[in-house]
Amino acid sequence: MVAPLLAGIAVAAAAYAGKYGIQAWQAYKARPIVPRMRKFYEGGFQPTMTRREAAQILGIRESTPPDKIKDAHRKVMVANHPDAGGSHYLASKINEAKDVLLGKTKGGGSAF
Repeated sequence: MVAPLLAGIAVAAAAYAGKYGIQAWQAYKARPIVPRMRKFYEGGFQPTMTRREAAQILGIRESTPPDKIKDAHRKVMVANHPDAGGSHYLASKINEAKDVLLGKTKGGGSAF
C-alpha cells in the first residue's frame, strides 16, 4: 500500500521539478546578452600621444605610479617586441607611451 503512494509522490515531484526547470531554462534563454569581455578601443593613434592614450596602450590608469608603469611597459613590450615577431611601429608606440607617462618626452611623437 505504501509503495504505490511513494511512487505517485515521486512522479508528481519529478513533474513539478521538470516544469520549473523548463521555465527557468526559458527565462535564461530570454535574458539579454551582455558581453563578458572588455571592449577594446576602436580608434587609431592620435597625432601627438596624450597621457590617456599612453595609459590605454599600456593597459593602466593615468595615475599609476612609475614602478607599475615600468612593469606594465615590460609586459606589453615582451608581447610585442620586434625580435619576437612584433611590429617596430607598435614597439615605438609602447616606448613612447612609457615616456609620456613618466614625463620623459617633450611631445615630439614617434619616429614613424
